[in-house]
Amino acid sequence: MTDKPIIAMVQGDPAGIGPELMVNLLSDTEIRERADILLVGAPSVIERGEKAVGKTIVREHVKKADKNSIKQALLHLDLDIDGISDVPLAKASAPGGKSSLSGLTQAFQLAKDGVVDGVCFMPFCKESMHLGGNKFMDEIGFARDFFNMDTRASEFNIAHGMWNGRVTSHVAMKDVPAMLTKERICESIELAHNTLRMAGYERPRIVVAAYNPHAGEGGLMGREEIEVIKPAVEQMQERQLKVAGPFPADTLWLKVRDGEYDVVVTMYHDQGQIAIKLLGFDQGVSMLAGLPVPVATPAHGTAFDIVGTNQANTVPARNAFMMVCDMVEGKSRVGSRSELTDTT
Repeated sequence: MTDKPIIAMVQGDPAGIGPELMVNLLSDTEIRERADILLVGAPSVIERGEKAVGKTIVREHVKKADKNSIKQALLHLDLDIDGISDVPLAKASAPGGKSSLSGLTQAFQLAKDGVVDGVCFMPFCKESMHLGGNKFMDEIGFARDFFNMDTRASEFNIAHGMWNGRVTSHVAMKDVPAMLTKERICESIELAHNTLRMAGYERPRIVVAAYNPHAGEGGLMGREEIEVIKPAVEQMQERQLKVAGPFPADTLWLKVRDGEYDVVVTMYHDQGQIAIKLLGFDQGVSMLAGLPVPVATPAHGTAFDIVGTNQANTVPARNAFMMVCDMVEGKSRVGSRSELTDTT
């Protein structure tokens, strides 16, 4: 593509480090040159970030934005959020959650309308979002509902070139076994393939984690590998995906770290999160994969313990922004639509 990507930057929870991260990102010349940026949120939130960082971001406040105006100047799309001026630092709150949900909704609508190409949001607080009216467990559920999706979407985490997708995510551990179906695992493998293709990987090398210790030891420690996971892997191999497994989760990450695979499909949240955050928490990005538009955020949270101190590491947020830009351009090169048509 000849034009720069147009990226909506959503402020994140106003009680956390998001406002500070946003101001520091916008002070980075490389960030400003990489894309045309539209800020989305309540004006008082970025002002809070400026006060914490000690910098001022020159911007134009607007109530409506189009592509041409975004390309002309840094715009701040102002949202009216009840109670936003009273949000305390470092605490979950309903107005803070409404701020996050409103910003995300506006950014998604702009993407749907073709005004922006991608969305990068600063860290949200799930408790605040729940208090603010989110009826889903996380941003993925909210996004799928907004886009009226019936296809698979999931969070991927990326650090130092290592990708992690998962079959189940923000659910109680007691609910995981019933959710490990062949169809769901096939969908997760396909989503990993499609997502990395969009990111520019010609033929992603996918490895699938086992669910039980030692991959079940031939059924001695569980039969999920025999009855569900391995059949799913074999089905996707028949469809010419480069996928291997299931392998014990406690050792396969060593192979990923050493470059043998590009992406791990894990069975549940902490199976991959612990590993990838240990290997690259200071770099990590969370990608909301499977949506009609590239969406990413830093993999860390709102960091209430350091809010207002300007100590937050900007690298994950910077990486998230750059990844959205890359995915926009990768989508242009590769196409979001896979050649695969059947996941059953």
